[in-house]
Amino acid sequence: MDEKNRDFSEACLSNQHSWTSSDMIHSDLLATKDLIYNPCRLDCSRPRQEAQNAEYGAYVFNLNALSIRFRVAKLTPTKIGQFVTLWERIGEGPIQPYDVSDPVDLFVISTREGSNLGQFIFPKAVLCDRDIVSKEGKGGKRAIRVYPPWDKPTSRQAQKTQDWQLKYFLEIPMNLPIDMVRAQTLYGSKS
Repeated sequence: MDEKNRDFSEACLSNQHSWTSSDMIHSDLLATKDLIYNPCRLDCSRPRQEAQNAEYGAYVFNLNALSIRFRVAKLTPTKIGQFVTLWERIGEGPIQPYDVSDPVDLFVISTREGSNLGQFIFPKAVLCDRDIVSKEGKGGKRAIRVYPPWDKPTSRQAQKTQDWQLKYFLEIPMNLPIDMVRAQTLYGSKS
């Protein structure tokens, strides 16, 4: 871990007690609360880890009146972009994409590489329009690749995907203030 990431992670760990001292919360979610939710005065409920997607730092929580699904994307060794799962399992059934009827408002996907950190804040309707969230059990995807601005995809399809995704991207700079207006816009807050 480079020096900037170490300092960033250590700073976030000190904020872990914002929810409870016994919670083990992913450092990207702690950073999000410390650097975005608190300064924007967004009321964040205690996150509940999704055990079935724990490998992707998956949490469910409410932010003001919005239902959030939080994930941490992963770097992959052979492809540009980061990979993240967006599925659920109901009971003992098979995994399935989220559906437009599911009680989710925003899908927040944290991305990090070296000293770069940011997140995609996708409204459910946008992912439904892109056939990532299913409609009445039809279509949808169980996982996607995201392309933060520091990635430079070479394939035309990946470039097109990055173009629409970046409309929902919020950079989280290490040493500069966050763009609060953009954060409030993406999270649907006027405060």
